[in-house]
Amino acid sequence: MTRYKLTLEYDGTPFVGWQRQSEGVSVQQVVEEALLKFCGERATVYGAGRTDAGVHALAQVAHFDLEKPADPFRIVEALNFHLKPHPIAALDCAAAPADFHARFSAIERRYRYRIANRRAPLTLEGNRAWRIAVPLDAGAMHAAAQLLVGKHDFSSFRAADCQADSPVKTLDALAVSRLGEEIEVTARARSFLHHQVRNMVGTLRLVGEGKWSARDVRQALEARDRASAGPTAPPEGLYLVAVKYPA
Repeated sequence: MTRYKLTLEYDGTPFVGWQRQSEGVSVQQVVEEALLKFCGERATVYGAGRTDAGVHALAQVAHFDLEKPADPFRIVEALNFHLKPHPIAALDCAAAPADFHARFSAIERRYRYRIANRRAPLTLEGNRAWRIAVPLDAGAMHAAAQLLVGKHDFSSFRAADCQADSPVKTLDALAVSRLGEEIEVTARARSFLHHQVRNMVGTLRLVGEGKWSARDVRQALEARDRASAGPTAPPEGLYLVAVKYPA
């Protein structure tokens, strides 16, 4: 049995998310079916992050085992052939240690959230960014975001159906920057709660609009109550950018 580490890029728009569901098509399902067509083996593909429906990935990392060894280059080429017409691309593949696990071996995950701060509709990127017509103060959003950095109980930013054992997480970085009409929110941590990034972005939007102050964000965090924080930002602006592992 040989274990492989796989890096994938995908547009999450047509999928119910990474994980297989009883209804709808998932990224995991499509990749497993492509592997079956390539080598005839039914392999389970484990992802580093269980991205939700509509969430994209620039470098999702996954692993799988094959009984019959195959050349990693051939795996990439075959997957990209069999993944068509789904918007998924295999970027890289390499043999991995038997104890490597895409999810549990990860020491850092990086997410990016894109906000299109413009009045005009998005004709080219309608499913790839959150359009907000009201002008946002990115500087105020960044200042308020720093209150969330560090080790905290993030219950106020946790989805009701989150399955994590504890709401306590260490957020290593949260930054907000503007380039023209686009505002980018970047988050970095070992792991995140379900909807944590989207709930933080939804809260920071209130700051950007001038409806909330940094003090309101602090109070929401300290309340440890989901109802105290802002709304959940839509999935289409969120991207899993990178997953880091020990050297």
